[in-house]
Order: sequence, then structure tokens, then C-alpha cells
Amino acid sequence: MGNSTQVTEFVLTGLTDDPQLQLILFVTFFAVYAITLVGNVGMIALIRTSPQLHTPMYFFLTNLSFLDICYSSSVTPKFLSNLLKGNKVISFAGCFTQLYFYGLFATTECYILAVMAYDRYVAICNPLLYLVTMSPKKRVQLIAFSYIAGIINALVHTTAASQLSYCGPNVIKNFYCEVPPLLELACSNIIFNDLLRFIFVGFNVITTSLTILTSYIYILVTVSKDRSAKSRRKALSTCTSHLTVIGIFYGCGSFIYAQPSSRRSQHLDQMASVFYVVVTPMLNPLIYSMRNQEVRGAFRNVLARTFHVQHI
Repeated sequence: MGNSTQVTEFVLTGLTDDPQLQLILFVTFFAVYAITLVGNVGMIALIRTSPQLHTPMYFFLTNLSFLDICYSSSVTPKFLSNLLKGNKVISFAGCFTQLYFYGLFATTECYILAVMAYDRYVAICNPLLYLVTMSPKKRVQLIAFSYIAGIINALVHTTAASQLSYCGPNVIKNFYCEVPPLLELACSNIIFNDLLRFIFVGFNVITTSLTILTSYIYILVTVSKDRSAKSRRKALSTCTSHLTVIGIFYGCGSFIYAQPSSRRSQHLDQMASVFYVVVTPMLNPLIYSMRNQEVRGAFRNVLARTFHVQHI
């Protein structure tokens, strides 16, 4: 890697050069990151300690919360450090390390969301076979497959990008290392990298999107045939939080990656990236806790047990 480049470090443009604004942003995003950690760790702990949540659906939600912690932590600590110190330099190795883990966790999250959509399909369309279909072995296999897809995708893009020659300039137009702005700095031909991006990103997006879309089409057809309004509400209530998370995650991702280069705006891309990488992992546990009756009920039970113990 070192022999293929003259650049030994990169400079991240960040969000602003104003020292006062940087301090405000540091406080804001430090709070967001703290809420992300507390919210997702709390969600994992709640699911682990609540017997009524020991179902396949919440097994996958536990993994989603773990992924959100890792996904946010691959970028946010360095981002906060840059805001606090005002030094936006990142080493060559540090940049590609961040690029790898960001790609790994982002891709894995796409597949986890697709797995969760499939889980809802089985639960609603084939309820009698749900626990058999979503056996502990099958759940572990689906999670392992999601991580393998993330590892392969991240490894391919990071390895291909690291083999390019970077002879200057070395300014990355974002607050973290990402493939599109990094490739803009390459002195060598990036046609192969663009082809890899088209094939792998396209495959991942199409595979997960079709899984989600197909699952929810079957769910809607099944729910529409149910004559009981109560059953319909119960079935849809377990899907709304998941659909909200999918909408935010894929919406921000599409805004960042689906725009043609001629229409890209650095400022808008940075704002979308902040929401996609920093804010979204914070929102997921909040969405599930506010919109999911079972999670709210388990939380109330934990509070009741806690206060009961304290009174005793």
C-alpha cells in the first residue's frame, strides 16, 4: 500500500472551519453519540432481560442495535476528535481502516434490515411455522451471512482503492473517509474501481431491496385478507417501526449514492452523510421504543421491577 502512493496522509474538510461553530458541533454530536450508545446498549439490555422479548424478531433487533453502535463508532469518534482539536488530518492507513469498517457495518446493516423484513413475512404469513422456520440455527446463519456480505463488500472496495496511486491533492471533501471522494484524489485510472462499485453496490442494493419489497407485498396481501381489524392492527404495528427505520436508512443512502456526479453538492452531501452515519444509529432505538408496544411494555415492566426492589 505504501509503495503505491506518494501521499502519506489525507486532510478531511469537515463541516466548517469556524472555531466557535466547531465547538457547538462538537457538543451537539457528542450528545448524539452518547444517546446512540446509551439507546442501543439499553435496547440490547432490555431485550436480554425481558423474557417476553426472547423471540426471533428481537434477536435480530439486538443485532441491529449492536451494528448501530459499531457503525456509528467507525466514524464518529474521529469526527469528534477533529472538531475538538481542529486538526483534520488522518493517516493513509487510518483512512483505509475507517473506510473498511464503515463499509463493513453499513453493508451488514442493509442485509440485517432485509433479514428482519423476511422475519416479519414468516411471522405474519406463516405464523404456525414461524418458530420452526426461524430456528436458532437459522437465525445464526442469517446473521452470519449478513456479516460475510459486509466483509466481502468492504474488503473488495478497500483493497481496490488502496492499490491506486495518490500523488496529490490529498483533501477529502467530507468529514470521514468514503469511496467516492477518495477516488476523486487518485492519480491512476479508476474505471476498475467504478466497475466494482457498480457491481457490488448494485448487487447489495437490489438483493436487499427486493427481499424487503417482496416480503412486505406478501404481508400486505395477507393482512388485507384478514377480516379482523384487531389482527390487522397487531400485524401492522410490528412492521411500522421496521419500515420507518428502512425508510430513513435507504432514503439517506439513496440521496448520497444515487445522485449523478454532475448534480452533486458537497454541502448537501455532507449534511446527508451526517444524518446517515451519525444521526440514524441514534434514531433506531428511539423509533422501536416509541412505536413498538411490546418494547414499551417490557420497558414498563423493567421500571416496575426496579422501583419495587427499591421500595423493598
